[in-house]
Amino acid sequence: MAAISSTLAVDFGTSNSAAGFSVDGVPRLIAVEQGEHTLPTALFFDNEEKRVIYGRAAQDALISGDEGRYMRALKSLLGTALMRESRMLMGKRMDFIAIVARFLAEIKLRAEAETGQKFTRALSGRPVMFHSADETRNAQALVDLTECYHMAGFSDVRFMPEPEAAALANRDVLEPGDLGLIVDIGGGTSDFTLFRQQGDAGIHILASKGLRVGGTDFDRELSLHHVMPHLGMGSEIRHVFGSETHPAPHAVFTDLATWQKIPFLYTREQRRAVDDLAKYAVESALLNRLVKVLEDELGHDIAFAVEAGKIAANDPDATALPEIKLDILERGLRVPLPAAMMAATLAQMAQGIADTAIKLTSQADIAPDAVTKLVFVGGSSLMGVIDAAMRRAFPKAAVHRGAALTAIIDGLALAAPHAFLPD
Repeated sequence: MAAISSTLAVDFGTSNSAAGFSVDGVPRLIAVEQGEHTLPTALFFDNEEKRVIYGRAAQDALISGDEGRYMRALKSLLGTALMRESRMLMGKRMDFIAIVARFLAEIKLRAEAETGQKFTRALSGRPVMFHSADETRNAQALVDLTECYHMAGFSDVRFMPEPEAAALANRDVLEPGDLGLIVDIGGGTSDFTLFRQQGDAGIHILASKGLRVGGTDFDRELSLHHVMPHLGMGSEIRHVFGSETHPAPHAVFTDLATWQKIPFLYTREQRRAVDDLAKYAVESALLNRLVKVLEDELGHDIAFAVEAGKIAANDPDATALPEIKLDILERGLRVPLPAAMMAATLAQMAQGIADTAIKLTSQADIAPDAVTKLVFVGGSSLMGVIDAAMRRAFPKAAVHRGAALTAIIDGLALAAPHAFLPD
């Protein structure tokens, strides 16, 4: 068997992660869970057994009601002040640099156990922009992620933009001379790479661009529009004195609809504040649902219900009316989510994503009609509202759908053996 490079390719994603390497120019993906090449980017800190559980097992622990703390979408915290804030977990103070490092160390451990190879260096994917509206945060995110890799046990790490890795993996779906556009819609960001297929010479990257909008933002938008009103968002709260009212504060609902912020809601102060809202609420039954969510720590259960409703509404073969099932909160509580309603809710976000792709072609001095192929990667690229917006923006481009969840890691694995070679 050919020697395996000591550089591990890692796709650390907002929703899912993967690892791989290359043998004789062929990408090999590592089974980071039994029979699976992707691992949900999730951790569960088990308070009873004092251990950390990863991936699908972490989600199972949450659903089973185990005592502990569930975390997901931590990639979205990179570059923010929250990365350096510490929390008590399993009786120890830990910041999110250490938490992300634990997850990356677990990927390293599983990759080494699966291959029998020691991986001392990493080639990691990264979004084009972690924070598209804040260059300072964007730069800090790369500093944070580098520190996480070092803490995880890698002696060195290099980074490759995720859509450029996907372009490398999908070069063979284009004919020589074709102009391709990678449409990478992940959990936290939307990234684009414009590239030309050059036959035996490989590919030529023309330009890349990114936007901090992804699948978890779709979840938040759907939750805010269709679920949070059932928990009291927008309802009126009476003043302590007099008959005047004011709307319930919006912040708690926004945080509850945001995957990475849910763990921060279960504080004594937040619970007390919500109890006070329910006490003076005009529609107390709605706010009492919010009280139950915080008391029973049901935030992630609701987020999973919204995500499941989104997937059902995006299924063109669905026979039943898609809905968000909130039985975990109240028996029989269902929120209808037909496909047309979901598309209307997400239309503005989808258009913003398409506009970013148009700006990329303009930046490269390429007309949209010159793009010959759209290559969709990333789990959220499967959304019909995204497909429709991109087809309108690039009407002459054929569409290719490859391995949505593994295109990036395929490209990273191909690039890994050369990542640390001298320029």
